[in-house]
Amino acid sequence: MKRSKLKLIFVLSILLLLFLTSLNVFTSYIKIEKTVEESIANQSIQSAMSIASSIDTEQYKSFLANPVKSEDYWEIRNYLNDAREKIGALYVYTLKVDNPKVSRGMIIGMPEDDEMDYPIGEICTVPEEQVRKAYEGQTYKTGVLNDTFLKTSYISVGAPIIDNEGTIIGYIGIDIGTDMVNEVGSKILKDSVSMFVFNILFVFLVLISFIIIQRWYVKERKRELEDTEDTYQTEFKSLISSVQSLRHDFTNHLQVIHGLLKLGEQGKALEYSSSLVNEVRTVSDVKLRIDNPGLSVLLQTKKLAALNHSIDLSFDVSNGSFNKLKTIDLIKILSNLIDNAIEAAIELPEGQRKMSIVIKEDIDHYLFEISNTGTKIEDTDTVFKRGFTTKKTEMGKIRGQGLFIVKDVTKKYGGKITIRSTKKETTVLVVIPL
Repeated sequence: MKRSKLKLIFVLSILLLLFLTSLNVFTSYIKIEKTVEESIANQSIQSAMSIASSIDTEQYKSFLANPVKSEDYWEIRNYLNDAREKIGALYVYTLKVDNPKVSRGMIIGMPEDDEMDYPIGEICTVPEEQVRKAYEGQTYKTGVLNDTFLKTSYISVGAPIIDNEGTIIGYIGIDIGTDMVNEVGSKILKDSVSMFVFNILFVFLVLISFIIIQRWYVKERKRELEDTEDTYQTEFKSLISSVQSLRHDFTNHLQVIHGLLKLGEQGKALEYSSSLVNEVRTVSDVKLRIDNPGLSVLLQTKKLAALNHSIDLSFDVSNGSFNKLKTIDLIKILSNLIDNAIEAAIELPEGQRKMSIVIKEDIDHYLFEISNTGTKIEDTDTVFKRGFTTKKTEMGKIRGQGLFIVKDVTKKYGGKITIRSTKKETTVLVVIPL
C-alpha cells in the first residue's frame, strides 16, 4: 500500500512537471513569436519612413500626373528596388490611397528584367483596416498575411510620402517575409528540450531524496504510518513550491537561450537592421568581454530591453568567469535585479531614465550592484517577502517573486543583500563571499 502511494505520487509529480513545463514552453514560444513579428513590423515602418523621406516627390508627382511606364517610372522603380535589396524585403512599392477601403499599387520596386508584369494601378492586397489608417494619414502594419498565389507569408507595413508642402501624395509599402519568425520559434522549441530534461531530472532527484529522508524519519522517530503520510504531504507541498519558483524563472532562462541563438544566427532580421535609421537598436550594441557566456548573453539581452525603453544604461563589468556560482543562480540574481530596475526606471519620463550595472570579481568576493532612477522605496525590508510588490498585478500573473528569489539564492551562498533608496535613486547591492 505504501509503495503504491509513493509510486502514484511520483507519477503525478512527473505529469505535473511535464504539464507545467510544456505550458511554459508553449506560452513562451507564442510570446516570443509575437515579439519577433512586432519587432520586424516596427523596424520595417522605420525603413518605410526613411524611404518615403528620400524619394523625389516632385518626380513622383510628375509620374502621378501621367501614370505610365515613363522615364520617371523607371527611375523611381530602380530606387525602390535598390531599397528592397538593401533591407531584404519581398517587395517595396508605392501605393495610391484615395478611399478608405482599397489601395492600388503604382510602382513596384523590382529589377527591370523581372519576368512578372506589374500593372500600374492594380488593386493591392493590403487589408481594409490598414487601408483605412493610410487614408487617415497614419502609418500601418499588419499581422502575418498568407499569399496563396505566391505561396508565401509576409508582414506588410506602410508610411506616407509627403511633399514639400506637407501634402500626402502616396504611400511607401513594404512586404517582409516571415521566415525569420518561424526559424526563431522552431529553434527555441529545439533548444528548450535540455531545460525540459533538466526539470524532469530535478524533480526525480528531489523525489528520491525525499523518499530516503522519509524512510530515515520513520526509522528514527518510529511514528505511525499516518504521521509518516502527513510529513510526506508536507514535503511534497514544498516540492511543488520549488517547481513553481523554477517556473517563474523559466522565462528569464529562455531569454538567455534566445540571446544565444541571436549570437549564433544573425538571419534576415539582422541583415536588414543595418540600413535602419538611428532609432533602431540591436543586440550588437553591447560588446562586453566576459568569460561567462551565460552572463554575457544576459547583459546583451537586458541592454536591448533598456534601449527599447529609452533607458540610459552604463556597465562596469570585470572580465571574470564567475564560476564560483552556478550559471543558473547567477542568472537568477542578475535577471531579477535588472528587471526590477528597468520596471522602476520606465515609470519616469524618458529623459530621466538611468541605470548602472556593476559586476565585480575580487579575490574574496563577488559584488553585484544595480542602480536605477525612480521613486523611493519606503520599506526596504518588506520588499524581500514573497509576494510583495508595488506594481499592479495583472490577471493570471504572479508578482513579487523577484527579490525573494534573489535573497534566497544569495543566502544559499552565504552572501548579503542590501538596498539604499532615495527620492532620486535606488541601489541594490549583493555581496557573495568566495
